[in-house]
Amino acid sequence: MKIADVVLFKASGTWQSPPFPPGDRQSQATDIYPEFNARGWQPGPGVPQQISEIYVEIQTDSGLSGLFGPIEEYQADVIRSLLRPYLIGRDPLAIELLHDQMLRLHRHGRSGIFMTGVSPIDCALWDLKGKALGQPIYRLLGGPTRPAVPAYASMLGYSIDPDEAVSVALDFKARGFSAQKWFFRYGPGDGESGKARNVALVKALREALGPFYPLMFDAYMGWDLSYASEMVRAMEPFNLTWLEEPLAPERVGAFRRLGKASRVPLATGEHVYTRWQVKELLVNDAIDVIQTDPDWTGGISELVKICTLGSAFEVPVVAHGHSLLAALHVAGAQSPSTVPYVEFLYRHQARKQALHKHQFYPENGNLTLPDLPGLGLVLDEDRVTREDMTV
Repeated sequence: MKIADVVLFKASGTWQSPPFPPGDRQSQATDIYPEFNARGWQPGPGVPQQISEIYVEIQTDSGLSGLFGPIEEYQADVIRSLLRPYLIGRDPLAIELLHDQMLRLHRHGRSGIFMTGVSPIDCALWDLKGKALGQPIYRLLGGPTRPAVPAYASMLGYSIDPDEAVSVALDFKARGFSAQKWFFRYGPGDGESGKARNVALVKALREALGPFYPLMFDAYMGWDLSYASEMVRAMEPFNLTWLEEPLAPERVGAFRRLGKASRVPLATGEHVYTRWQVKELLVNDAIDVIQTDPDWTGGISELVKICTLGSAFEVPVVAHGHSLLAALHVAGAQSPSTVPYVEFLYRHQARKQALHKHQFYPENGNLTLPDLPGLGLVLDEDRVTREDMTV
């Protein structure tokens, strides 16, 4: 079996957004400039609308194919210009060979945008292999280690007004979610009042959810070391499970200094690529939780290696939840001590899975492992149209 083509296409269909209430966006690094800080987050209209998403399909001369998506346009650009010519004619089941060669393929690869192109290809290759062998991917990786994986509710896009946030948080706790992550809106560009509002959110949620309910917060690289140091000291009494991305992850020394400033555990990895960048954070004792995303860090192949690394350092891996299925399959093949949760971005998964025939949502806070071959990603062809965008 050989790879006959690597096809990029736009899938389009009608989707009605659930009636989510108005919410807030997260803090961002550009917020120190007023023209960026003024930007808001707008919810969907809650009415039927036409949506389009990009997918990549690896087609073979045997008729089998592997699918992954949705992906971003910049990922499609890397696949179209750099990876597709390399992949055609190759053995699609030799995933380790293809993965290693893709890591070596480009002199400016191994990080950033290039790796976000390698990642969907690797995930699609695993989807193809699962279909070829008639098994879900977690079985090919050595699982299952459990029938379902706990999902934490990731609350991006919900209001951070303390009263409104408490109401939503209590509802999600009642639904069975055993942990939640909320997103800070304010950073250095918002002065002392922003700090006070960040702390007010933490205090309100902790008091409402109880002293031991796992509670995480994400700063999305929107802070600097001075600001983050003040914030971790202020948050120390509230027993955070972790503080995510207070700084850009390449600032390894700053992460280490921040970790020494308080007892608040630190997490990062969403914008970290490959096991080598993760290793630098671990050997420098800079983080307490690894959050690499299989959509970006190098695919399923790389995330499995990162899990082994995390296990050796006794640091858990909780993959960032840009999409869901790749991270869920890896989690299903890992010890619960290595991967205790998967992230479920509740407001965003509705659109991410909108065009899929099988949609995966937590029940009582847990995600059951798929029993379909491969990823379990199947487009709902009865209501999806395809537009080729390979060339």
